[in-house]
Amino acid sequence: MARTSNHNRQDSLDRALQLFWQKGFHATSLKDLEKALDMRPGSIYATFGNKDGLFQESLERYARLGLAELERVLQAYDSPLTGLAAYVRKFGALREQELPSCACMLVKSLLELGEREQAARRKAEELLAAMEARFTDRFAAAQRLGELDSRLDPVRLGRRLQAEIMGLRAFAQRDVDSAAVRALAEDMAVSLEALRTEGVAHRH
Repeated sequence: MARTSNHNRQDSLDRALQLFWQKGFHATSLKDLEKALDMRPGSIYATFGNKDGLFQESLERYARLGLAELERVLQAYDSPLTGLAAYVRKFGALREQELPSCACMLVKSLLELGEREQAARRKAEELLAAMEARFTDRFAAAQRLGELDSRLDPVRLGRRLQAEIMGLRAFAQRDVDSAAVRALAEDMAVSLEALRTEGVAHRH
């Protein structure tokens, strides 16, 4: 009992996140969770409610970590477009990292979950929308700073960037060379930087 009561909840959540990210919701069994978390079924239910509750918390934790990383990169640059480009470049190293999956956990969940998991599906949608909104906000900030053409639509740019990152991460999940992923990320980053060049050109 002492081991259960002293169990580090955050550590358990991070372990569950890794497992769900790798295997998906349906393929992750309660036995898998018991083993990964080193907890008995009763302790898992007492701590997280049920498998669905644990999964949704894992999604939230994943999204929080992702947003924190985005903010960390963006804050290192005065230019919103340069910050976004630097963020995209980081995905070039996906295949060189020890991750449960190169693909985004939120996207994997969106593709996997069906009618029976509406709550979890809505959670994934909501978290993806929050990330898209942050991209949109940075494009809008670039316009306010005069580094992005005012005729461009920040919402469409934010949506496109999210779609491109989703695609890049899905591509990295394939059996492809790491150099190919890096080159693709570089192309995407350069296209973001080119938006700033065009915006400056229009003002002159």
